[in-house]
Amino acid sequence: MNEGASSGGEKQELKFKRAILQDQNKPENMIQRQQVIRLTYLITAMDLTCLFMQIGIIPYLAKSLGLDSVEFGYLQTTFGVLQLLGGPIFGRFADQFGTRAALTLSYLSGSAFFLLLSVSTSVPLLFLSRIPSVFMHGLPGAQMVITDLTTPAERADALGKLGLCFGVGIIIGSSLGGTLSTKFGTYFPSYLAVVASLISAMIVMTCIPAHTKPKSEGQATQQRTSQSSVFSLKEILRLLKLPGVKEVFLIKVLSGLPTGLFLVMFSIISMNFFGLEAAQTGYLMSYFGVLQMVVQGLVIGRLTSRFTERTLIMLSVLVFSGVGLAMALMTNVFHYCIIALPMVFALCTMGIITDSILTKSVPPSDTGAMLGICASVPPLTRTVGPTLGGILYKMFGVSAFGYLQLVVNIALFLYIFKNKVPQNEEKVQ
Repeated sequence: MNEGASSGGEKQELKFKRAILQDQNKPENMIQRQQVIRLTYLITAMDLTCLFMQIGIIPYLAKSLGLDSVEFGYLQTTFGVLQLLGGPIFGRFADQFGTRAALTLSYLSGSAFFLLLSVSTSVPLLFLSRIPSVFMHGLPGAQMVITDLTTPAERADALGKLGLCFGVGIIIGSSLGGTLSTKFGTYFPSYLAVVASLISAMIVMTCIPAHTKPKSEGQATQQRTSQSSVFSLKEILRLLKLPGVKEVFLIKVLSGLPTGLFLVMFSIISMNFFGLEAAQTGYLMSYFGVLQMVVQGLVIGRLTSRFTERTLIMLSVLVFSGVGLAMALMTNVFHYCIIALPMVFALCTMGIITDSILTKSVPPSDTGAMLGICASVPPLTRTVGPTLGGILYKMFGVSAFGYLQLVVNIALFLYIFKNKVPQNEEKVQ
């Protein structure tokens, strides 16, 4: 029974791949999809710049309104919960109604988010400004476009280049947010972000195709649309039950969780532990972005062409373990600048490889939903991060994040070494 079901699934997947290749290999389609991909990179960089402009100033705005570290944690948790709930729904919305509709929804939600933030002169308004973030998923939306318009062999490289946009967003957004807030006031970056988000929405509505999936995928998606709702939890759980998906997803979540907790608390740590001001924190985040651009642009592409997915996952887990030990011994910002390089390498490699594996493990018509589930990992960290991270930091200090990272990833390395994860070991390209 299992062999027959597996054989049928493989035949269906092969049929989908042939349809994708036949459609994308037409010269006119190749030119068009390259233009759409480049435009997607552009608006993603703009969107992430806006996001990181506000990330850098939120701690200082919250402090000016009288929030302490615990209440600031509640604010971050609210944002994380909303993004966690919205990620899978956003993915299924994109599968059923197209990436143009999904990206437009994301950027309009971003406009509302930044508009509310710009008038947040009290604590209730600051919490209210978090609500539109439930549909703010510009990066996952861009990943859906890239996944739909590339073949499995091209996917890891294309997703890696999308990571360059993330680096650009960190560099420009963090430094620009700190500089603008210092010169023109805390709310000025929010005004600029409102305008940029509206421009992005207009670009999507006029330049991005309504549907980026090949016709055969679109027909399969339409058939499933009539049978299930965008909010169907059953359909989301169905994807996690597919062979090999749950194991890779858990590795994705657990391996970077301790580092994620540290990064969620970084704004507080930069003020209290490193003694940095807003502009200095912005420059440090920009440095983090430069490292990410170098790793994703120059390193990962070469590694994925030479090593198997399993090897790269195990390498990432080992590097995470070393980063954990170094974080436990860290005492100043100079130490962090050294640790940041292997930290970024492990985060980027694990993220790209697991995303690539998971999108190849589901039918092409469900890649949006799968990417939506993957997009729920950072919000999950932001949900538990402020509370759990705040407790760890208050009770044990910064070193607690390092020791947790070390223990978790040693356990994961032993699990991967003992079990065949992923099930199909192959080179990414």
